[in-house]
Amino acid sequence: MDPHVVLGVPPHADEEEVARAYRELAKQLHPDRHPGDAAASKRMADVNAAYALLRDSHQDVLDRQASAPRPVRRRREPGSWLPPHVRSALGGELLAALEADEEVLVVTDAATWDSPRVRLAVSDRRLLWLRVDAPTDRVRYLRWRAIDAVEGRLLRPRRKVGELRVAPRQGRRLAFSELEPGALQLVLVTMRRHVPATGPAPA
Repeated sequence: MDPHVVLGVPPHADEEEVARAYRELAKQLHPDRHPGDAAASKRMADVNAAYALLRDSHQDVLDRQASAPRPVRRRREPGSWLPPHVRSALGGELLAALEADEEVLVVTDAATWDSPRVRLAVSDRRLLWLRVDAPTDRVRYLRWRAIDAVEGRLLRPRRKVGELRVAPRQGRRLAFSELEPGALQLVLVTMRRHVPATGPAPA
């Protein structure tokens, strides 16, 4: 595919234009706006892939600029580069845990064995989750290089609830349950750009 065509930007677009186009499309195609829409999930996956390609193509330029002295800039508010609806979905604690310019691609609710209320986020760098009802150590994350494999499945009855299973390179497996099927599909499509799958995505 031509990533410029997918994002609707000209071939000479710089990184800022690409990021702006990506954020706008991500806002339009967010699963909250299209619950259970497989076509929207596929379109979002294409947009994510196109953005990753163009971002990587700018990396050489960024590496050259990294050694040059940069003017001191005022510290930005956490997540100020994200669309308002993404900032709202993340909440203060996950926003504070983000790294500079970390793009958040998916935010959804889930549950784990030790926390029935979890806010799960997939960024371009890692998987993060907030254990809403935990008294301490509420925000956790795994970088892509720390994940060995990922799989998803729809649970019975009637396969209306999804479960995401994550196998870290070290430590025990993680299971995120109570996921909407559409959200599970989008999480898997996004994560499988970075980590291998151990089984097919749920239909």
